[in-house]
Amino acid sequence: MPFRLPFRWLSLERFDMAIDLGTTNTLIYARNKGIVLEEDSMVALERDTGKLISAGKDVKKMLGRTPNEILIVRPMSDGVIADFRVVEEMLRFFIEKVVKKRLFIKPRVSVAVPSGITPVEKRAVINSLEESGTREVYLVSEPIAAALGVGLPVKAPSGSMIIDVGGGTTEIAVIAMSGIVNNVSIRIAGNELDDAIQTYMYDKYNVAVGMVTAEDIKKRIGSAHPSIENEEMEVRGRDLIAGMPTKVNISSEEVREAMKEPLGLIRNAIKKALSETPPEIASDIVEKGLTLTGGGALLRGIDQMIFESTGIKVTISEDPLRCVVKGAGIILEDIDAYRELLMDPAC
Repeated sequence: MPFRLPFRWLSLERFDMAIDLGTTNTLIYARNKGIVLEEDSMVALERDTGKLISAGKDVKKMLGRTPNEILIVRPMSDGVIADFRVVEEMLRFFIEKVVKKRLFIKPRVSVAVPSGITPVEKRAVINSLEESGTREVYLVSEPIAAALGVGLPVKAPSGSMIIDVGGGTTEIAVIAMSGIVNNVSIRIAGNELDDAIQTYMYDKYNVAVGMVTAEDIKKRIGSAHPSIENEEMEVRGRDLIAGMPTKVNISSEEVREAMKEPLGLIRNAIKKALSETPPEIASDIVEKGLTLTGGGALLRGIDQMIFESTGIKVTISEDPLRCVVKGAGIILEDIDAYRELLMDPAC
């Protein structure tokens, strides 16, 4: 009798995915498996040929240390695609990393995008995913995905407000009955906080620091409210006058002062969203409070800053960095049940 492989060895595996394609980080959720990838949204390319060398966390370690032959690129800007070709290459790299060499049917993908995305930007996202090897692409707005990921009752007639402070955008949305009642999307978020710290170091100390250092300052001693205990940190950079390596000490108060302007813009956007909320839903929000997600939710004192500005209690979600991809994953698990939450790709 001839030897036969078991049927399961020959069958193709379905590997549908949900993707949070962020300015700073890309997360992938696989159906029935959960979150399977968390990487930095950046790539290393050969400068002369444009060939992809690597993507993700390994590339972040290269920042400021690469020879001239290597170019490091962030292909996402303000939550949308800045470089179509590079995003396609990055996604293919990440998808192949997840599925490895297993045989699989081209996956269906639900992808979270900013609520203020334009039709042209939607088409760019869909094309990038299709070219990277997917079969069907479903778009969901980041606030809806974040609300699902947190566990807010998005289909209920009562209103909820979610604030998602990401790397490239801050999304503020009032959600009720499977839709966004009103929303404010601004392209001011974590990256602008880092930029503000770099500018402050330049202006006050004549010291240049890299993007990674600025982010580290924000994470270690940054705060959004004066009630947070003041700390100091030694920062190393390049003296812009002498042109030599140097180090200075910087305090939490200084970092808060550095971030004052972008934090003020985020605060104003939240107040604007609240002012445009229908009275009936506004009463729901006062009762329930505001829910804060995204990497910006980890900035110490940001909940106190928002409460002081609005007078409404603020709850930081349990896992703020992963709320969006978890919500997109919930949709992926049962597309038909959540179809009404999907965005129209044409408008």
